[in-house]
Amino acid sequence: MTHTYSVGVTGAAGYIGSRVTRNLLADGHDVVPVDDFSVGTVETVEGTTIETLDVRNTDALAEAFAGVDAVMHLAAVSGVQDCDDDPDEAFDVNVRGTEDVARLCRETGTPLVFPTSMAILGDIVETPITVDHPRDPLNTYGLTKRMSEDDVHALAAHEFPAHVYMKSNIYGHHEIDGETVGKNTVINIFADRAKEGKHLEVHEPGTQARDFIHVKDVARAYSLSLERLVGGDVEPGAETIPLASGEEYSVLALAELVQRVTREELGVEIDIEMVENPRSAETDAADFTVDTSHARDAIGFETEHSVEETVRELVSA
Repeated sequence: MTHTYSVGVTGAAGYIGSRVTRNLLADGHDVVPVDDFSVGTVETVEGTTIETLDVRNTDALAEAFAGVDAVMHLAAVSGVQDCDDDPDEAFDVNVRGTEDVARLCRETGTPLVFPTSMAILGDIVETPITVDHPRDPLNTYGLTKRMSEDDVHALAAHEFPAHVYMKSNIYGHHEIDGETVGKNTVINIFADRAKEGKHLEVHEPGTQARDFIHVKDVARAYSLSLERLVGGDVEPGAETIPLASGEEYSVLALAELVQRVTREELGVEIDIEMVENPRSAETDAADFTVDTSHARDAIGFETEHSVEETVRELVSA
């Protein structure tokens, strides 16, 4: 690396944000990490203390991020259930909070990297999925992320460059200062239950598919965007980039993979049980093929982790 930058990171105590912070510090960048600690639990990364700050406190945010070269905005109420449990908070954090961050970037001309989710798409009506897929979210989480995507595009126009990640389903663990950081995503849940000898519950019909991408791969993308947005010759305006691995599994196929790996690694037979799906407000598309060429062309992104490799690591750990 030939350049180092000052980078503000929101949501730095969380699942992805802590890994992004760790990578930036490892690359020699100066990082200003902040989090309101409503969910995230990581307090320090590589000796750098994460400051307690709510992104909706615009004066404090402007003071903390004064002079940074780029902003990575990961603070959010994430996940379908959390947003359904408190939709008012979800809209306030995910929409108003993101708008506040984007307005700060607009005032200062600071590049921004911001993740949405493929939940913004709703039912999958055409594959392979590209950035041009219609948006018709089925739940509060997807709606808040859809609205924030629009806000970032509107505020970035002619004012500052931004990358908006339309990311697929994340899995895997990582370590920060010797402590494991994880999240209750479907692959992680299946692997944890299999290690304990418990059966795997698959929501009906089981054919619903998703693309799965490792948290470490997602975090690496932020560093690639930093080099393009700050170190490259990029015009103002936002670009939405699908961020996916190209590894597509149905939930049932995923359970069967974990079942097989557990048998091979531990010599234990795990049962699979089909159960009623409590999440009607999610797509049950059986084809979730994603075109990964956009991320490769835009930021040189390639994944380094595979689902089966990670399942073996999780089950054997």
